[in-house]
Amino acid sequence: METGIGRAHNIAVASMPGFVLPNDISASNRYFSQDIVDPEFSLNTDGTITVPEGPGIGVEIRKDRLDKYTAKRKRFTA
Repeated sequence: METGIGRAHNIAVASMPGFVLPNDISASNRYFSQDIVDPEFSLNTDGTITVPEGPGIGVEIRKDRLDKYTAKRKRFTA
């Protein structure tokens, strides 16, 4: 399952001109009671999902939620 981070990338690629093989894209609440991005992805009344227009991946990562759901961290150094 993808969090909103992966979903944002998926939607960005699927919305590119000429792209004809989109992946399965659904609303955040189908899998999570609370996603880790803002805004969360939701279905429009016509069954589509709006492509985010913000900078980068188009959504903001909610650090408070990411911390809440993180079970373990590992830091790699060079």
